[in-house]
Amino acid sequence: MKIFNKSKNSFIKRILKSILKVLLILFLLSVFSVILLKFIDPFTSSIMVQRKVDAIFSDTKNTEIHYEWFNYDDISKYMALAVIAAEDQNFPHHFGFDIEQIEKAIDQNKRGRRLRGASTITQQVAKNLFLWEGKSFVRKGFEAYFTLLIEAFWSKRRILEVYLNITELGDMIFGIGAGSKIYFRKEPRKLSATESALVAAILPNPKRYSARRPGPYVLMRQSWILSQMSSLGGIGYINNL
Repeated sequence: MKIFNKSKNSFIKRILKSILKVLLILFLLSVFSVILLKFIDPFTSSIMVQRKVDAIFSDTKNTEIHYEWFNYDDISKYMALAVIAAEDQNFPHHFGFDIEQIEKAIDQNKRGRRLRGASTITQQVAKNLFLWEGKSFVRKGFEAYFTLLIEAFWSKRRILEVYLNITELGDMIFGIGAGSKIYFRKEPRKLSATESALVAAILPNPKRYSARRPGPYVLMRQSWILSQMSSLGGIGYINNL
């Protein structure tokens, strides 16, 4: 019996050691990936891969990803300001999580009102770059983990640069580089404040809303974003990123 218990304990210890080794390897790989992407521009993202796979296995003929990388300095500052005004107004000041917006979202949920989003730009980068779609606690846990890693190793400017380049802007359209050329036939650095606000207005659901044919909701949201850009202080709000 003692021999059996010793053998059992030894087996459990080996299993635990193996699990710890796997976890350590995954941790090191995740840290390495985040640090690497601080310096190297991503050629794709998790969400792009998912969209590509979905398109291949569906009846749609549109399987081409439209994606072109542009450096931060080659993108209109109005565009950078517009996404902050629309998605994450406390972006320059938080460490990946906007506690105030999370509390407001929880409060609305308790009141039985429509759920509001509380994801920051950093969280969206973590999700779109590394993870899969879904609302499970497991995915949310990984999202929080990668959010902290990104905030720890990247500058705010780098986070915003990656976000502007990989965010989904329509059917198989990713990033403001491709979006500006498809919707306005111009380079992203030439986007005006009005055009930038229009692009930012479709971000809640770019597969449903269009910057090419904006409906009443998108136009109303565009107007609100323009007012928020002004309230934040204009381009000066992001000058120190």
